[in-house]
Amino acid sequence: MVISILPPIVHPPTALISQSLSSCLPNLLTPRSKSTPRTSKARVFTQSQTLAILSDPHVLQLAETLEDSLQPSSSPPLPPLQKLRDISSQSLLSTSWPSRKDEPFRFTDTSFIKNSHIEPISPSESQSLASLPVSSDTLLPLHVTILDGYVVDSLSQLSELPDGVFVGGLSSLNSEVTMKRVSEYAPNFQGDLFWLLNGVGAPDIIVVYVPEGCRVESPLHLKYFSLKGSEKDSKILPISNPRVLVLVEKGGEIGIVEEHTGVDETDKCYWANSVMEIVIGNGAKVSHSYIQTQSLDAAHVKWTSVRQESTSIYELTEVSTGGKLSRHNLHVQQLGPDTVTELSTFHLSIGDQIQDLHSKLVMDHPRGVSRQLHKCIVAHSLGQAVFDGNVQVNRDAQQTDAGQLTRSLLLEPRATVNIKPNLQIIADDVKCSHGAAISDLEDDQLFYFQARGIDIETARKALIISFASEVIERFPNTCVQNKVEGLVRKLLDPTPSSR
Repeated sequence: MVISILPPIVHPPTALISQSLSSCLPNLLTPRSKSTPRTSKARVFTQSQTLAILSDPHVLQLAETLEDSLQPSSSPPLPPLQKLRDISSQSLLSTSWPSRKDEPFRFTDTSFIKNSHIEPISPSESQSLASLPVSSDTLLPLHVTILDGYVVDSLSQLSELPDGVFVGGLSSLNSEVTMKRVSEYAPNFQGDLFWLLNGVGAPDIIVVYVPEGCRVESPLHLKYFSLKGSEKDSKILPISNPRVLVLVEKGGEIGIVEEHTGVDETDKCYWANSVMEIVIGNGAKVSHSYIQTQSLDAAHVKWTSVRQESTSIYELTEVSTGGKLSRHNLHVQQLGPDTVTELSTFHLSIGDQIQDLHSKLVMDHPRGVSRQLHKCIVAHSLGQAVFDGNVQVNRDAQQTDAGQLTRSLLLEPRATVNIKPNLQIIADDVKCSHGAAISDLEDDQLFYFQARGIDIETARKALIISFASEVIERFPNTCVQNKVEGLVRKLLDPTPSSR
């Protein structure tokens, strides 16, 4: 028997609730009619006392700021975007800001974001785009430039897309068939506070649609640039909320290279709050490469939600090196039998950084296969890494083959890593395994090099790079491999400029 003793609930005075919350988020509390302009200052507070108690004024104020930042237009938002905003707004009413007392954020301190003054980013002026160093900084022929959450058509190249494939903003989607398919998509999963804030603040939904049986030969490069930023000690944090929906129909195939970086070489402060949803049809395949090299003073929060139908394949290869606070929430659902999921991730912390990966894989059907490899290097005494990987094998997922391995390399005495690999197995006919290892470089490894005339510094560099290469080599594109390997080598160079 488990007995839980909960503290009594103290109900604040109704008048106090109304006074504080009515000034925080009236737009979210009261639906706005299509005829009411966004600039209207009319405030109507209609909310039950129970819901008011559950609301977090700080969250509501932030959501209201995001909502008011969206530019009004003569026509209402398209139904998929309006539905997203309505669901997110309603859910935010009972969502509080995460703290270290919440298990998912036990080792991840988000006060850096909470204590900043959040300013939504509006579309950049077109005349300023010509001077940006982004037009030639593309890895692949097919590429889309996303600047502070907004697609820049003049800096994108999509002329080689096969017939029937669409890549672009929802607002520019002209095909009724594709629009209907996008409108039919109803996610059965909802993320945390950051997922919901993106749903409220996303200016548009970037759609990648691959029709049935179509194979896109060249990978699609989604290049996210963070341009707007404040100085290090300004306490101002500009926020962008890009959102991408990838729909790959039955038998389709596409490779996606998702790269997040800053335009300026200096360490600017900003918050990139990104979401990508991927739906993979029967027998379809998505190869997903994810590279994150944001400013070391930035916050980067990323959600990736994947739904896999029968016999589909999803492959993720990730390298994350940037951000003062970097968190990737990865949620994968296998919705049919004979489904394959492969996750390979590498995180590098070279400064006072938090590199966080929270992943969950839900397996509900027979003969599912999953492989997860997570590796990280913490190369600074104040650096931190977090890994929380959950593989849930439910009762109907018989004959499942699931493997999970996390390995961490700590190169400084006070470097910190917190790992939580875990399998939840209810099915009884499965083959599942997991393992974890945390260490510095082994003495016998260094001795092996020294015995062959190689000095210890060169030996350490070779071993560290080879540790990261196990993941880097899994990028399916050679250009991506070479770029990421060069980046990692540069960051691990022990010169003062690299720290």
